[in-house]
Amino acid sequence: MKALILKETGTVDNFEYVEIEKPAIKPGYVLVEVHASSINQIDIKIRQGLPIGPALPSPLGCDMAGVVTEVGEGVTGFKVGDEVYGCVAGVKGNSGALAEFILADADLLAHKPSNLSMKQAAAMPLVAIAAWEALERAQVKAQDHVLIQGALGGVGHIAVQLAVQLGATVSATVLGEHDDTFLKNAGVANVIDVSQASVQEYVEQYTNGKGFDVVFDTVGGANLDRAFEGIGLNGRVAAIAARSTHDLSPLHAKSASLHVVFMLLPMLNGAGRAAHGVILKQLTELVEAGKVRPLVDDQHFTLAQGGQAQSYLESGKAHGKVVVSIK
Repeated sequence: MKALILKETGTVDNFEYVEIEKPAIKPGYVLVEVHASSINQIDIKIRQGLPIGPALPSPLGCDMAGVVTEVGEGVTGFKVGDEVYGCVAGVKGNSGALAEFILADADLLAHKPSNLSMKQAAAMPLVAIAAWEALERAQVKAQDHVLIQGALGGVGHIAVQLAVQLGATVSATVLGEHDDTFLKNAGVANVIDVSQASVQEYVEQYTNGKGFDVVFDTVGGANLDRAFEGIGLNGRVAAIAARSTHDLSPLHAKSASLHVVFMLLPMLNGAGRAAHGVILKQLTELVEAGKVRPLVDDQHFTLAQGGQAQSYLESGKAHGKVVVSIK
């Protein structure tokens, strides 16, 4: 089969489009013909050397959508010909999805939403699971005012939709010039350009100075400190990018809690994988009901152009998820 392998960590020049052996089926797994795979920020970090990636040389890529071609012993939820999607690959012990076929743990899969294309479906698993787990950990409920930081990013654009479906009032931050259409159509009450307003200013404007009940930071770094500043008394902060050092004094002063989500952990240690499949099944229902949809960039990339797709995401020019079309 054809695959885009990373020979060694570093730049996109280290990718090579080659022929490799198709994986063999094994119990508990299905073989999937990959039709599309999305590019996530974690794929870039793994390429650059974050030590959670597969042994090199190997394809990268966590997300995929495709068609089941073989079913391993013990698998009961899927059959040959099923259209599926999931975050199934691209970390230690799991060759990546930038290939024509992928061996996927059936626990990590769900049936693809019938109203999405393969490209759209491939855009969703990692970011949707991360958003789902973060909102769940922060115990978001109907009466909450939730702030999503980085609302037009991969995780953020799903998080705003899920928070709206939970009945929360949702405010969202963006950086600089932007189009509010997607966020407003998703039900976001307030779109905040953080290049034009300080945390103190928008906390005063939108919460009468009390602070938000929940802040979900999807960006990390200094933005996580802004989340601490924007949270209210007894509030809950959720984060998906916390590999950094922070002063927790603002949380202590407000008796606020911090909930860190590392959604790839079940793939790395094997525990809790079935929960990801369950989340995706529920997500499929929301998508088919027209309540959640992915935002996918218009640029087209083939499997051989996977390195260019990573560079495009790194450029900051993408409007929505960047997806590689494989079939």
